[in-house]
Amino acid sequence: MEERFLIFIDGTDDAAMFPVASLLGVTVSGEGAVVLNFVNGLGPNATEDKRDFVTLTCTADAELKVFKSIADAISGNSFKSNGYVVIADDVNSSYVDSDITACAISLNS
Repeated sequence: MEERFLIFIDGTDDAAMFPVASLLGVTVSGEGAVVLNFVNGLGPNATEDKRDFVTLTCTADAELKVFKSIADAISGNSFKSNGYVVIADDVNSSYVDSDITACAISLNS
């Protein structure tokens, strides 16, 4: 199977694209904050402070719905013919789930 990628663009037009295989997990870090944890350029054994994170702000109590939308996007037919799906794009207000309102990208490589 070809490589698949997840794309994120924050409100300041910073962008990140990660291979799906680098997604380590998705957690909630507070009311309305969904955090995607990615392996960075240092590889899978990097300490937590050297991983890359994308925090999605979402409607309070919609975290599980956002989890499911991300899972559906990864496993479903959401990928474009060239192997990517946009999870969050603040610049164009385009999100994989209607309860996502913003994203923040933290690159620690």
